[in-house]
Amino acid sequence: MRLSATGVGNRIRSTATVLGAPVTENPFLTVSDLPFHLPRFEEISIGHYLPAFEAGMEEELASVRAITANPDEPTFENTIVALEQVGTGILTRVSLVFYNKNTSDTDDELQAIETEISPRLAEHHDKILLDAELFARVDALWRRRDRLGLDEQDERLLERYHTEFVRGGAALDEDGKTRLSRINAELAELSAKFNQQVLADINDAAVHVTDAAELDGLGQEAVRAAAAAAADRDLDGYLFTQSLFSNHPQLEQLTNRALRERLWRASTSRGADNAGTLLSMVRLRAEKARLLGFEHHADYIAADQTAGDASIIAERLASLAAPSARNARAEAAELQELIDAEGGGFKLAAWDWSYYAGKVRKAKYGFDAEALQPYLELDRVLFDGVFHAAEKEFGLTFAERDDLVGYHPDVRVFEVFDADGGTLGLFLADYFTRDSKKGGAWMNALVVQSDLTGDKPVVVNNLNVVAPSEGEPALVTVDNVQTLFHEFGHAIHGLLSACRYPKTSMTSTPRDFVEYPSQVNEMWIRRPEVVANYARHHATGETAPTELLEQWEESGKFGEGFASTEYLQAAILDQAWHRLSPEDVPEPGDDPAAAVEAFERKVLQDAGIAMDEIAPRYRSGYFAHIFAGGYSAGYYSYIWSEILDADTVEWFKENGGLTRANGDYFREHLLSKGGSIDPMESYRRFRGRDAQIEPLLERRGLK
Repeated sequence: MRLSATGVGNRIRSTATVLGAPVTENPFLTVSDLPFHLPRFEEISIGHYLPAFEAGMEEELASVRAITANPDEPTFENTIVALEQVGTGILTRVSLVFYNKNTSDTDDELQAIETEISPRLAEHHDKILLDAELFARVDALWRRRDRLGLDEQDERLLERYHTEFVRGGAALDEDGKTRLSRINAELAELSAKFNQQVLADINDAAVHVTDAAELDGLGQEAVRAAAAAAADRDLDGYLFTQSLFSNHPQLEQLTNRALRERLWRASTSRGADNAGTLLSMVRLRAEKARLLGFEHHADYIAADQTAGDASIIAERLASLAAPSARNARAEAAELQELIDAEGGGFKLAAWDWSYYAGKVRKAKYGFDAEALQPYLELDRVLFDGVFHAAEKEFGLTFAERDDLVGYHPDVRVFEVFDADGGTLGLFLADYFTRDSKKGGAWMNALVVQSDLTGDKPVVVNNLNVVAPSEGEPALVTVDNVQTLFHEFGHAIHGLLSACRYPKTSMTSTPRDFVEYPSQVNEMWIRRPEVVANYARHHATGETAPTELLEQWEESGKFGEGFASTEYLQAAILDQAWHRLSPEDVPEPGDDPAAAVEAFERKVLQDAGIAMDEIAPRYRSGYFAHIFAGGYSAGYYSYIWSEILDADTVEWFKENGGLTRANGDYFREHLLSKGGSIDPMESYRRFRGRDAQIEPLLERRGLK
């Protein structure tokens, strides 16, 4: 008998106590009555999460039992659509909110819940994927799929379920299923541990400065932000918090070489406490891949991506590594020439690169990023840049909803309207950094679009922009501008989704495709009619000088050697870790951090891309993408997606650029499809052919 949500709710309300807090009303047990089913954040407390997780798991298992107990022959409706409906209940509602909150605004209690619930969720999902009766129904439908009369979206959904069950171990024998379940539970626990350590390391690696003279070169706003960060921790002086990636953003401005070195070393020495965790994860992933019939984890991942084969990925990365390193070494020589010309008397080091690259960029192109910053005020970039481009391309408009509450006071809620005036969904913007937020930037969904459920999308963008001092404008860097447009590209992919089923809607595409729409959206950053609209002085409203904007555009051609190399170093490390067999994973010994460092050094040297002057964008110990973020053996996705991106930019150029006609065509044939059809087929329908790599090679200077 299927247990109703109401029945679960009554049980929870009568018995549940979490962390000492009795749960009287749990907002996750019913669908929110707010517009677009926005979660009722003001009603959610720490005591609601665990009971909702438990109720959701129980509800899903009861629903699965109802499917398998159905005496009728399996049909697409009574099995596949029924499974889709299983995933639209309590567990999905609480999971979407919890995992967004835990990355955006975590605390000890949330992390304790993550530690407890992660292995339990892994076990729960295994109960479904390893259910022999359920898989028999799915498999029976798959075997006669050609006779079911399915349309394109139905067929794609069936394929995704069958693939998910097979890759989840449904075809294993009982011993294999038991071992797989144990591996999955342990991996979930280790991933949560890694994630929590990354945040702790980011906060612990902040650099405290008491002498204002050391801050020479920083703009006034950056100095104020550092002072505010120190005050937030009850410290005197100034505090430089860390980003998720290796290269600290303030290295370009600081003239004090000793402080630059402190910042760089604090950033790149993070992760030692995660070494043992990641070695265990690599070994378990390798064992899991072998259990499922793959040579290694990289093959297991690639088989369900557009790449299809890990060897193809390795070959592509190797082909790009040599020219990238060559370009980076040429850039390094140019920087060394400047150091020598100034009488520096030292060899270029990693903590010098950004500083001298900025000076070379200014000398070659006249561009001074600090000079542009007064023209980059956050709200103006958002409204007159990001939103403006979306209006020009797709006809979208945005209205801030002050009556709707986010999960943190910094969160702003916008209703999104389509060109015909109808509502598309909600967009939540959470842009400022805080100690409770994971580093980096990302997009999450809080409500998943689906014609089956009638739900419209609710999406979140998270960034880590340094908050301004009280009463000061929120000025952003040119890197922040790129991130704003990039993450909004993910949001657009979600907001324009017009798919039947939740599993295949929005950004539910292969990892090596999902970055493509977000990268395409970056093309509008320096488009003349866009940049002139948002690059205005925060005090006077004056448009940034044309010469300064032209210098910014030209300077974008400089530094591709560095950018490609630090990225490829990380992507190659990711593949190397995940091409290991269980027996080949380094032994941690007495010093797991040393074992990890030795592995990193050898991999990069063997690939011909090791450079003392450039650290991988993420070193292994803080590589959250691959050890806590779902990108294991998938960090190559950015360069893979960029092939599609660069080819698409050429299409826009050939067809007149930023026009509604182009946007509508892109939306109709690609963005609205999500994963409801094979993404590469949607690309071919949009472009009229497969993607060509030449535009990417030209863009990155790799031809």
